[in-house]
Parts: sequence; C-alpha cells; structure tokens
Amino acid sequence: MSYRGQFIWQRGVKLAINCYRLTEKFPKSELYGLTSQIRRSAVSVPSNIAEGYGRRTQKEYIQFLHISLGSLRELDTQLIISKEVGLASPELFTPVLEEVDRFQGILVSSIQKIKS
Repeated sequence: MSYRGQFIWQRGVKLAINCYRLTEKFPKSELYGLTSQIRRSAVSVPSNIAEGYGRRTQKEYIQFLHISLGSLRELDTQLIISKEVGLASPELFTPVLEEVDRFQGILVSSIQKIKS
C-alpha cells in the first residue's frame, strides 16, 4: 500500500487544503507572516507522514509521525493567534481548529498503535 492510501495522510492533506482556504481570507499584509507559517505547518503534517512511510523501519516511521505531530501543534498555535488578532471572522476558525483537535487524537492513537 502507498502512503496515499493511509487514512492519516489523507486526513492531513484535507487539513492542509482547509488551511489554505482559510488563509485566503486573511489580509494580503499577512502573506509573509501568519499566512505563510500556517500553510507551511499544514503542509508539513502530511508531508512528514509520507516521508516516514517510506523509511525502512517502524522506529523511523514513528519518528516522522512525531515530527508531524509537532507541526500539527505549531499549526494549532498559529491558528489560535490568527483568530485572536482577528485575521478572519472567528466562525471561520472553529471548524479548522476542531479538525486539528480531532487529527491530533488520530495521530497520537496511530503512534500508540504502531508502537504496540
């Protein structure tokens, strides 16, 4: 099976797409600020899942899942800051922040399952 068939990779891609759509609503003055940071963090999540999947050992894969989890937590922080400083209407952030929370649980569960 390819990494593209992995549920967590697919969820990560959907999250990244949703972050791109959200940041399209940000002011153009933020293009090189939080817009860029959010997009990088969001893309990093499925990218690290894919990279880890191609590694030789389970231990390496788990390491990349942890990196992905770190990127997800960066993304969460950046989204919270963006919401608090009013870069888009607050209701636009709610579904994305909820998606981040759910995905964090999925990723942690996946790491635990692979470890056991």
